[in-house]
Amino acid sequence: MNFLYLGGLLVSITGMIVLDRRFRLFFWLDARRASIVMVVGLAFFFIWDAVGVAEHIFFPGTSPVDTGWMLAPGIPVEEVFFLTLLCYLTMNLYEVVSRVVNHFYREAGK
Repeated sequence: MNFLYLGGLLVSITGMIVLDRRFRLFFWLDARRASIVMVVGLAFFFIWDAVGVAEHIFFPGTSPVDTGWMLAPGIPVEEVFFLTLLCYLTMNLYEVVSRVVNHFYREAGK
């Protein structure tokens, strides 16, 4: 059993939390809205994964860096953390891009 991939995901999620807190990007901007968006995003991607596995579009692979723990057939426990990172990164990036674009529009209007 190896925790390398899971550890990398946890470190990356911690980085997202630090950036979020420092710049008030997602949860620190509006925790209620962020929680709703995160739950909806995770639900969407879990359903996507389940359908993909059921339809034999996604195939579980074995890797020496995985724990080997499975949530369901074809869905490793690391998937929860990967999808959390994916959603968190997307929302932090969305907020950063929105701020940059708004800044340039304000500057262009002066």
